[in-house]
Amino acid sequence: MLVALNKPFGVLCQFTGEAGRRTLADFVPQKGVYAAGRLDQDSEGLLLLTDDGALQHRLADPKHKQPKTYVVQVEGSPSEEALERLRRGVVLKDGPTLPAGVEAIDEPEWLWPRDPPVRYRKTVPDAWLRIVLREGRNRQVRRMTAAVGLPTLRLIREAVGGYRLDGLAPGEVRVIDARVAAAGPNRR
Repeated sequence: MLVALNKPFGVLCQFTGEAGRRTLADFVPQKGVYAAGRLDQDSEGLLLLTDDGALQHRLADPKHKQPKTYVVQVEGSPSEEALERLRRGVVLKDGPTLPAGVEAIDEPEWLWPRDPPVRYRKTVPDAWLRIVLREGRNRQVRRMTAAVGLPTLRLIREAVGGYRLDGLAPGEVRVIDARVAAAGPNRR
């Protein structure tokens, strides 16, 4: 079984947690599934869960290099130099990142309001980027954008490999056909 969840902001990427903190158990009714990868509490978007260990490995293990696509709101106006640094890869405390796909985009039309809203400052512009990574370090997108002077305000994962949010509302779950999941989304 493969389950897609649009993980809301503030939700822990685990099934158990401290009292009063929202976890995956508040949204995913399917039993025996485990996250194939993680999203930190402050991030939103596509999280895939499965009960198939081999599929979980293919989706999450960095050696399979599944592209992960993020829509990122950053503070500041990205220069072409900053975008090029992200594309080439930046050096973080745990070493250099792989090159990334990076483009400046307009705010997505499909975007839902975040609760709580992102802070707004009249004197500081913000911008949107689409970033595609083929590795998955802890808080990597946030650390990369900060390294080029563009702190992340909002981070939404819109795709993992060929699996996409495709209109999934925050907190909503979609079960993906087992035959499609076994073959992969691009091999229907």
